[in-house]
Amino acid sequence: MDIITTPKEMTRYAEKARMAGELIAFVPTMGCLHDGHLALMREGRRRASIVVASIFVNPTQFGPNEDFARYPRTFDRDCDLMRTVPVDAVFAPEVAAMYPPDAQTWVEVSELTQGLCGSHRPGHFRGVTTIVAKLFNIVQPHLALFGEKDFQQLRAIQRMVADLNFNIEIVPVLIVRERDGLAMSSRNAYLSADERERALCLSLALRAAREKHR
Repeated sequence: MDIITTPKEMTRYAEKARMAGELIAFVPTMGCLHDGHLALMREGRRRASIVVASIFVNPTQFGPNEDFARYPRTFDRDCDLMRTVPVDAVFAPEVAAMYPPDAQTWVEVSELTQGLCGSHRPGHFRGVTTIVAKLFNIVQPHLALFGEKDFQQLRAIQRMVADLNFNIEIVPVLIVRERDGLAMSSRNAYLSADERERALCLSLALRAAREKHR
């Protein structure tokens, strides 16, 4: 598995793969991987000949007083997990490589990011769509895979791809859950025992509604 740290090196890798006729699947992540991330990568493995994943804790999608500084960074463990898929290349750039000091350009989806998560995290989705657009330009994938857990994010990325004419197929992948129904998330580690128990209310309600209306 190749570990690539600069945008130029990543683009060279992608261009060489494309010239060789390879099909590139891409999974962008912020690391601290779990089975949900690996499900995206395995689906990419089924669909393409080259699988690239990124690990980049993107500062522009974190608001004031959010958890950027303490977001878990487990790079060596993440690489071990990706080798089991296997992933062909990991793009893990430094912040300065992705956001030069004089950067002035943003990519923003205006309407789909209103309400829901967007109401509570001003600027979050602008950071997400900007970094995803940059990653798409650098990695040059044929398809990119996103989990349905972050559904508003998925829809915003689909809209961005359509509006900006990215020639990339966006592949949604079903939510991967813990045995008790909680959707897998890197931030689940933050939950206390009581918070984790209360977090099950949504999946339990959805399951009950499904059973009632079968």
